[in-house]
Amino acid sequence: MKELRLIVVAMMLVGCATKQYPQAPAVTTEETTAFDCKAVEQEIVKAHSVQSEISETGRFDVLTVLGFIGDFGLGNGLAKHSATKKADVRLNQLENLKTTKCSPAVA
Repeated sequence: MKELRLIVVAMMLVGCATKQYPQAPAVTTEETTAFDCKAVEQEIVKAHSVQSEISETGRFDVLTVLGFIGDFGLGNGLAKHSATKKADVRLNQLENLKTTKCSPAVA
């Protein structure tokens, strides 16, 4: 019985995500310098695609159940939150860059 308790406690302490969420990196200085207006707009489309992929990955499925069994879903929840935050940061950076690079005064 003691072994069973140890196994249950060990499983509860292991916080692992069973789902793999796409990770969006922050906009780098090199990207800021190199991107023209068209490239910024393409990157914004890609950022929206990453957000959609995160939402799709986060849907309820077998991996959600396995994640709940493994660590009450904490690993998947934390992974989704982190991926969403990174995607939002990148999208905000790109929108700000678009304002700078694509304003009528610049074009």
